[in-house]
Amino acid sequence: MSILTVKNLTHGFGDRAIFNDVSFRLLKGEHVGLIGANGEGKSTFMNIITGSLEPDAGKVEWAKKVRIGYLDQHSVLQKGMSIRDALRGAFRYLMDLETEMNEMYDKMGTATPEELEQLLEEVGTIQDILTTNDFYLIDAKVEEIARGLGLGDIGLDRDVHDLSGGQRTKVLLAKLLLEKPEILLLDEPTNYLDEQHIEWLKRYLQEYENAFILVSHDIPFLNSVINLIYHMGNQELNRYVGDYDNFMMQHEAKKQQLESAFKRQQQEIDDLKDFVARNKARVSTRNMAMSRQKKLDNMDIIELAKEKPKPEFKFKEARTSSRLIFEAKELVIGYEEPLCRSIDLLMERGQKIAIVGANGIGKTTLLRSLLGEVPALSGSVKQGENMFIGYFEQEIKGGVDETCIEAVWKNFPSMSQFEVRAALAKCGLTTKHIESKISVLSGGEKAKVRLCNLINKETNLLVLDEPTNHLDVDAKDELKRALQAYKGSILLISHEPEFYREVATEVWNCESWTTKVF
Repeated sequence: MSILTVKNLTHGFGDRAIFNDVSFRLLKGEHVGLIGANGEGKSTFMNIITGSLEPDAGKVEWAKKVRIGYLDQHSVLQKGMSIRDALRGAFRYLMDLETEMNEMYDKMGTATPEELEQLLEEVGTIQDILTTNDFYLIDAKVEEIARGLGLGDIGLDRDVHDLSGGQRTKVLLAKLLLEKPEILLLDEPTNYLDEQHIEWLKRYLQEYENAFILVSHDIPFLNSVINLIYHMGNQELNRYVGDYDNFMMQHEAKKQQLESAFKRQQQEIDDLKDFVARNKARVSTRNMAMSRQKKLDNMDIIELAKEKPKPEFKFKEARTSSRLIFEAKELVIGYEEPLCRSIDLLMERGQKIAIVGANGIGKTTLLRSLLGEVPALSGSVKQGENMFIGYFEQEIKGGVDETCIEAVWKNFPSMSQFEVRAALAKCGLTTKHIESKISVLSGGEKAKVRLCNLINKETNLLVLDEPTNHLDVDAKDELKRALQAYKGSILLISHEPEFYREVATEVWNCESWTTKVF
C-alpha cells in the first residue's frame, strides 16, 4: 500500500532548477535514505511533501488519516516554553479530542433522544482513542522518554530557548517519539547529537515498524537503519534497493554504462556526419547521405550529467606559534553554575585535540573559555604567543541577506572579485550558489561559505566546533584530508568518531571532569 505518492514534481528557485519531473513512492514499512550532495534539494523535497512549500508543478498525495512526524534541521522551539511543555505538545491532538469530548458532554443536557444517541456514540469513539493512546498517562510517558534521552538531568522546567543545539534536537526527537507517528521524516537528525544518543536513535529506527524517510550524511548511521536509497542529483530522483554501499556499486556501474554508450554514440555520430559530408554532393550517393542525415536528426542524443564541483580545502598557514598554545590551571568553566570540577589542561604546538562528550556538558563553553570569550568561574587560562586563530563556530546568526561573494569579500577586501569567486568555487560551490543570498542556501552550502572564509585566513591554530554538521560525504572527506595535512594545531569538537579519529593526536573527554550526571 502506497503511503505517499509524488508525481511529476518540478521545482526551482529563480533560474536555479532543483527537480524536473520527478516521481517518488513510499510504501508501508519502507526505511528510505534520501541522499545527494549539498544543495541538490533534499530539505526542499521534505518541505514540499509536508506542505510547507508549494511545488512549481506536480502532485503530492498522502494516504488518508496518516499522521506524519517531521524532524526538520531548522526546527524552532518557542521561547518561554519549558521542555515539559514542548514534550506535552506531542499529545496536542489528543488534548483537542478531550476538549471536543467535553463539549459533547455539555450538549447532552439539551439534546433530543436521537442527538443524545449520536453524541454518546461519538464520545465512546473519542474515549477509545484517548485510552488506546495512553492519554491518561501523558505525564508519566513524558518523564520516561525524557529520562531515556538524558533530558531529565537538564530539568524539564528549563526554558527551551536556553538549550544547546544538541539539547534542542533531543527535545524534538523525544516529542516525535511520544507522538507515535505512522511516518517519520528525519532531516539530518544526528547533527548536534552526541555518540550515546546517535546509538539510541539507531536502535530506535532499526526497530521502527512504520515507514520513514531519512536525510543524513552520516553514512555508517544511514547504512545501519535503511533498506532503500533515493538519490537526488542533476534534477533527478532515482531509486536503489539496499544500503548506501550497494547504491554506490549500482550508481558507479550505471555511470560507466552510460559513459560507454555515450562514447559509442559519439563515434557513430562522427561516422555519420563524415559520410554525409563526403557523399551529399554526389548524385550517386546523395540518397544514402540523406538517409544517414535523417538517422542523425532522429537520434536520441545521450547526455552525460555535468560533474559537480568537488571541494578542495587547503588551509593557509601563518608563521609558527610559540610552543605553548593553551595552559589552564585549576580552571572551572560555566555561566551561573559550574560545568566542571577544577581542571588543568595543556596544549602544545602541533597537537590536534578532539573534544568529545555528551551534549550540554560544556564542550563549546570550554572552547570559548580557552579563547577568552567566556570568563572562567575560577582558575586561569594562559595563551601562547604569535597565535593566529581560525574559529569555526557551531551556530552563526545574521548575515543571511548577504550574497556568498559579499560574505567572503568583506573579510578579504584586497581580493579581486575573480579571486573571491575562485575561492568559493574551490569550496564546491557553483556560479549560481556564489551569486545567491546565503538565506536560500542549504545547511551544507552555508557551511562551505564559512569554510571558505576560514581556509583563506592565515592561521596556526584551528578551533572547530562540529564543522561536519550538514556537510555532504565529499566535503567531509576533503575536510578530513585537509585537517590531516594542516601543519598547525587543532582543537576540534566532533560527535563523529569516523571523522575525528583520523585527525586527532589526542582526545579530551569532557565527561571525565564534568559536574553533571549523564
